[in-house]
Amino acid sequence: MQRVSGAAVDAGGRRVGAIGAGLLVLLGIGDRDGPGDAECLAERTARLRIFDDDEGKLNRSALDVNGEVLVVSQFTLYGDVWRGLRPSFGRAAARQRGEELYFSYVARLRDLGLPVVTGEYGARMQVSLVNDGPVTILMDSERSF
Repeated sequence: MQRVSGAAVDAGGRRVGAIGAGLLVLLGIGDRDGPGDAECLAERTARLRIFDDDEGKLNRSALDVNGEVLVVSQFTLYGDVWRGLRPSFGRAAARQRGEELYFSYVARLRDLGLPVVTGEYGARMQVSLVNDGPVTILMDSERSF
């Protein structure tokens, strides 16, 4: 995820989502991920304190600052590049399972009260952003990075 002052996603030559200040989440779903992972990551996304307080310290969450969230599916995060020169995506979730968990994650963010927009699941997209900070955080449900 990246803290942004603005971000947008286009697909098929049209704008499908845009936000102001908040978070851009590039969400990869792995073959071992389940509903509990989607819920846990959504909770942490919403509550992670990566926005500045009045003293400039990272002490506020997206919920605290009324941040918007743009969630873009990105299976290429599971690209294994250590054998040969073409990435292998064998650890990415199958399309249907990935889509279910993607929308479960999005729904949980909305349930928590965050305004969420999305890209188009499985589409070729162009993402633009202004990273604020820059602040970029890697979260992994396997916690093994």
